[in-house]
Amino acid sequence: MLKRRFLQPLITVFLTAILGGLLGATLVRIAPGAGTSGEELNFQLSPESREFYRALHAGEQNVLSFYGYYLAALVKGDLGYSLLFQRPVRELLKERLPVTAAQIFFGVLVGWALGFLFAVPASLRSSTMYSSFSTLLSGLFLCIPSAVLALLFLVCRLPVQLAIALIVFPNVFRYLRNLLVRTYQMPYIVTAKARGLSSARIFLWHVLPNIAAPLIALAGISVSIALGAAIPIEVVTDTPGIGQLAWRAALGRDVPLLVGLTLIIAIITVTANSFSDLMAPVRTGDLR
Repeated sequence: MLKRRFLQPLITVFLTAILGGLLGATLVRIAPGAGTSGEELNFQLSPESREFYRALHAGEQNVLSFYGYYLAALVKGDLGYSLLFQRPVRELLKERLPVTAAQIFFGVLVGWALGFLFAVPASLRSSTMYSSFSTLLSGLFLCIPSAVLALLFLVCRLPVQLAIALIVFPNVFRYLRNLLVRTYQMPYIVTAKARGLSSARIFLWHVLPNIAAPLIALAGISVSIALGAAIPIEVVTDTPGIGQLAWRAALGRDVPLLVGLTLIIAIITVTANSFSDLMAPVRTGDLR
């Protein structure tokens, strides 16, 4: 049973990544302007040069054939060659992934810190004003698109990495507040209060251990949220991460690079969500 529980998410990650790559290649081929590269639109090129670039893209015309060759090369560790950047895709991802990973790490860390900072007092205090303020604040950031938030930070000359944190914050706050409110209503917490235990001791020794599994599951979802926010934020702020790389690849119709990016993003997203699903039996079970 345990083996099946861990095997199913791995199969899901594999199939989603494969289908995601195929879908990415298909969308590029049916997009407006498909079949014409940016090099062919350069009127300064000679007919021979234009024909040369047309021949380079000829293998991408049949999506299934291209993707079959792409997967065969992927098994050997070859992610293809980017004609737009004139470099192997593997090198581009090696340079850009750490930038995006650092932003996601910072965003998740600060977003969780803000979530705890607002959720814990909101669940402990009986102040309606504070609860309304924290709910309104989280709802405000929940409604603002990540690209708009990044643009505001850019205009105000604030660290744009905080935009990712403010996208993660409302999701953490709302879930954590509801979880804490429910936990503090449990009989064993009421008993601990009646025994005169301090609020800090109750929180550290009774509340946190009880909500640890749901929080771990929420962490996986937070990574997916941060990744989804990082892509448009990097485009708006011109940050050299995979979001900016995907945008430039889409504009240049760089199919090998787009397929590689689709695979990477799909694997990260589905892995994070599958990790969260693994904790679902614990998360949806009865609290102590």
